[in-house]
Amino acid sequence: MDTDIAFAYTEGIPDDVVRDRLESTVGGVLALADGDDAYAFPVFHHFEDGSLYFRLGEAADSEKSAYLDATETATYVVTETESTPDAEAWTGWSVVARGPIAAVPDGDPAYEAVEINERYAPIRIFDEPTDEMDVTLYELEIEELTGRQN
Repeated sequence: MDTDIAFAYTEGIPDDVVRDRLESTVGGVLALADGDDAYAFPVFHHFEDGSLYFRLGEAADSEKSAYLDATETATYVVTETESTPDAEAWTGWSVVARGPIAAVPDGDPAYEAVEINERYAPIRIFDEPTDEMDVTLYELEIEELTGRQN
């Protein structure tokens, strides 16, 4: 191995700081799986009472919906890096949350439009017409939560 490769030692982040990072950031990457196949996408989140909530736009028979249905344990990653001219002086942190993910029932008060619009940035869509988009709120019940920083 080349001994000139730069490494940065990391350390664990205290639990209260991990929760603060989830509360103060708005987005990350949600990773889902179906057997040996993975599917990950950027998404906005809301952290409350030990759970992560995601407002997702889904078109009928979408790949995202299929992976949401198949996933037993989802992983959500939030990260931030600050680069400097000296690569060895870069700083950053990451938070990884893992647990089951499920749709929040339709009658739940969390679906109130005013609350949803205050908690999340607008849903990003591509070529899908908005009238063909179902908006579903999902909860990732955190079973594992870790953070690292350098």
